[in-house]
Amino acid sequence: MTTTTHRRRLTGLAGGAALAVTATIVPSAAAQEDDHAATQAALNQFQSIAGPGAAVYAGDADEVWTLSAGTAKFGENRPITEADHFRIGSQTKTFTAAVVLQLVEEGSVELDAPIETYLPRVVTGNYDGNAITVRQLLQHTSGLARTGNGAKAGPDGTYALAELVRAVMDEPPVGAPGEKSVYSNAGYLVLGMLIEQITGQYAGDAITQRIIQPLGLPGTSFPRPGERALAQPFVHGYTGGRIPPFYLWIDRTTAVELSMYSTTGAMASTLADSAAFFRALADGEVVSEASLAEMRKTVPGGIGGVGLGINEIPLSCGGTFLAKNGAVETGHVSTTGVTDDGRFASVVTNTFSTVAAEQSFEVLDAALCE
Repeated sequence: MTTTTHRRRLTGLAGGAALAVTATIVPSAAAQEDDHAATQAALNQFQSIAGPGAAVYAGDADEVWTLSAGTAKFGENRPITEADHFRIGSQTKTFTAAVVLQLVEEGSVELDAPIETYLPRVVTGNYDGNAITVRQLLQHTSGLARTGNGAKAGPDGTYALAELVRAVMDEPPVGAPGEKSVYSNAGYLVLGMLIEQITGQYAGDAITQRIIQPLGLPGTSFPRPGERALAQPFVHGYTGGRIPPFYLWIDRTTAVELSMYSTTGAMASTLADSAAFFRALADGEVVSEASLAEMRKTVPGGIGGVGLGINEIPLSCGGTFLAKNGAVETGHVSTTGVTDDGRFASVVTNTFSTVAAEQSFEVLDAALCE
């Protein structure tokens, strides 16, 4: 177990990146355990059913701290830190949703307009683009299947957004438009096409220029097709598992063609950057107050209420937090959350597991409730 604590003075949010470090305190081992014992216990439990390593980065406007368990690379003793890079999976959806809301603010898109208005003859087959709205795509109430089968890679092995969306159109709907919230990666691929249609840019460039660069998130990136490597330092991702004392971990860090995930799950970030983005979003640095209010209008589904690119989840200590998690086959599971009063937490582990994705919320709850 490794703990670092930093006491900081807020000097201007800029996504949480413009924080001046006024002092760094490395407590004794006993003090570390006393300071964050409940969160460390939750993290240890999480890591025991997750990957070779796990870490949580948390705090508020006055203090930030990092706890770790296990290792960033199997076979080495290297704790995960807040500066290690990893694939954030479906946390990408929050960035995608924020860009769509910015386009709404600019008058280029209407939330309750049919997607057919902007992408003619794209949502077809078993679906009706005239009946599915932009809001429904954002809130997973479109009825689109979770994903499609049979998308064909290009000659270079990468995938075009239009081809990924085409492969969904023969899948059976999971509900009528607006009927219920059923998680759909496909809906966020359609939203990626929407961003490209309206901006005339590669969706990753739009996210970079509109969010990553203005907020000053140095560890956050959207890969171009064919780019698989993570910047140094990085968290190795694994599939496999453990039957103590035996372990089988297969390194999957660069094994996946990320254009397959695109605007639904391809991005990379760090614990510190993920927290900075969510803090900026909650503080009105990414979208307007009115847009944030739209994002926070929830319907039942999943863990807590499902909003537009975010979830609102009850805290065991009272109140709620805004959060999004991601599990991606590069072997990374991560979740980030923030409260209205400025508390934040971001957690990661280095294996692909739906159980770990669910358990990650317990670590966030412990950290946010300290």
